Amino acid sequence: MRLWIVRLLIGVVIAWNLQAAFIFFTWPGAFAPGFELSGIPGEAAMRGIAVLFLMWNVPYIVAAWHPLRQLTSVKEAVVMQFLGLAGESAIYLSLSPAHAALQGSILRFISFDGSGLLLLLAALWLVRAEQAKKTPA
Repeated sequence: MRLWIVRLLIGVVIAWNLQAAFIFFTWPGAFAPGFELSGIPGEAAMRGIAVLFLMWNVPYIVAAWHPLRQLTSVKEAVVMQFLGLAGESAIYLSLSPAHAALQGSILRFISFDGSGLLLLLAALWLVRAEQAKKTPA
């Protein structure tokens, strides 16, 4: 049962990433202004972010496939999520209030990655608890 709960927790983060990749790639012009970008370069940048979201998912998908056997991928996912949150927080803190739209976009990423980090930490905790249960004393 724990295995499926872990898969669900990781799966939620995967779904969020895939959803973001899809909308950024499909409608880049709708999101570029939130990053103070416009035109063809802004759309290309948003599509690039979409590709990064897809790339980001590789260890998450491996982790969700079998979290007990793929503990390294679960740990990689946690570290990647933390790095995303830390990096976005640093970016946010470097912005002046004159960039309110950009700050708003970065805050959404911080919220997104903070929530994802909590889910992934819960998944890691459950995997470790399951492993401890199976290890003879």
